[in-house]
Amino acid sequence: MRHAGTARRHGATPVPPVAVIIGMPGAGKTRIGGEVAQMLGVRFTDSDEVIEYRSGMRIPEYFERYGEPGFRAFECEVIQDLLHSAGGILSLGGGAPMTAKVQDALSSYIADGGKVVYLQADPREAMERARRGGNRPMLAGDADAKWRALYEVRDPVFRQIANVQVRTHGSSPQHAARKVMDMVMEHDVHVTGAAITPYDVRIGVGTSNHLAEVLGDRPVKVALIHTAPVQRHSDRARALLRQGGYEVSDIVIPDAEAGKTIEVANGIWQRLGDEGFTRSDAVVGLGGGAATDLAGFVAATWMRGIRYVNCPTSLLAMVDASTGGKTGINTPQGKNLVGSFYTPAGVLADMRALETLPNDIFIEGLGEVAKSGFIRDPQILAILEEHADELRAFDGGTFLGSPLEDVVAELIERTVTVKAYHVSNDLREAGLREFLNYGHTLGHAIEQIEHFKWRHGNAVAVGCVFAAELSHILGYIDQELVDYHRDLLGSLGLPASWGGGDWQSVLALMHRDKKARGNTLRFVILDGIGHPIHLDNPPIEAVHEAFGRIRPAQ
Repeated sequence: MRHAGTARRHGATPVPPVAVIIGMPGAGKTRIGGEVAQMLGVRFTDSDEVIEYRSGMRIPEYFERYGEPGFRAFECEVIQDLLHSAGGILSLGGGAPMTAKVQDALSSYIADGGKVVYLQADPREAMERARRGGNRPMLAGDADAKWRALYEVRDPVFRQIANVQVRTHGSSPQHAARKVMDMVMEHDVHVTGAAITPYDVRIGVGTSNHLAEVLGDRPVKVALIHTAPVQRHSDRARALLRQGGYEVSDIVIPDAEAGKTIEVANGIWQRLGDEGFTRSDAVVGLGGGAATDLAGFVAATWMRGIRYVNCPTSLLAMVDASTGGKTGINTPQGKNLVGSFYTPAGVLADMRALETLPNDIFIEGLGEVAKSGFIRDPQILAILEEHADELRAFDGGTFLGSPLEDVVAELIERTVTVKAYHVSNDLREAGLREFLNYGHTLGHAIEQIEHFKWRHGNAVAVGCVFAAELSHILGYIDQELVDYHRDLLGSLGLPASWGGGDWQSVLALMHRDKKARGNTLRFVILDGIGHPIHLDNPPIEAVHEAFGRIRPAQ
């Protein structure tokens, strides 16, 4: 049964649609919507069919008998009902979103987490389908001319209403449906706050398709900053940018922390100057956390700030570096000591990138995921516990389409939500946001001493154990919670000890940590799971003892 008009009468619990599809006449709403519903294994509902079923007459007949105002009033009543009861995929008639009450209903639906998808078809293709389809009273007469006139009025409204836009130009219905399905299944985290221009972190398969949409119409030139190992993903981003009409400057930087230097940044500034980049142009950072840190720093400093979008390709970058608006480079004196707070226009965490991610690089990202569980969201820890074996055995080649895909998507969404909470309330790290640095005071020192041969997530894992030991020594938590840190991180394949460096070198680096105030050491510790606190100038003997406890047994 394709329509949902009788769901309530049969005792079924009414549920809102998974997604609502809007678009011009001939955009393929019914065909593509039906394909999406079939792929997802859910019901498809066409609001026009429900209108005809409930009214007992064809839409042209209803128009003729009651006029457009009468039809729109009845249409609005039906759509308001379907937005609460249709379930599955719902397609709306071409003119439905132009009604104020329907717009209000769609806004409420989006506010409750719904997806309104605007199918952007090629005008020539849409007009041809509209002519063939018939049953369109708004196109009676010169159909093409009327379609163009309607498009001029409706397109800006549809763009404003929809929170998902899908270009179907030249796509088969099946290919277009796949794009819609990927976008519908995305997890979106909205980041906002008093000092922040709001932006979205989009998580899912194919989120990179949003690249041109997030950049908008303003930039002419785009600097695509990426590392060589992510060539496959940069090729796709470059193609998407060129399809969007942008001039693309391809800028390849050294991999990992070797790319986060003033020399690399200076080379990019020279490129931007030579190629005439202005304040109206943009930067796209694509790669791991170091690449997105550098790209954001370049965007923040070029002409005092230009638009930028982050496309993280590692788990660590998706949950940490790309999402918080902290940008920076390293110096010989320490990590991230030079940088700025500068938020992106959007973050596109395309999980397709994880297909090419080596196991060890995936595992290090779990260090930041676990940290977020310790400081705010215990459900993250529960998920990590339940799926530790599968996560530790991660294989990118078999990852997408497996049950693990949904697990990782939820972990990313929850971790980004933790970060968004702290960023929204404290962009410039005056207090609350410092809690995100749980495990980082020692972690950054480890990275520095190891000349960045230790991966960030691994260093943070050891740093979390150190912070837990310090919390226990000072009486804030019991031994059981310290042991839980070690057991959980170990079950994920993360280290819990470190044998490098010496106490004096580590202490000197911790004094240069970003959280330090003057000569005062400042740590983030726990007084329970989900309850981080600041610790200023603890007894140096306790800090030394905690350091000794993360050294490997001799």
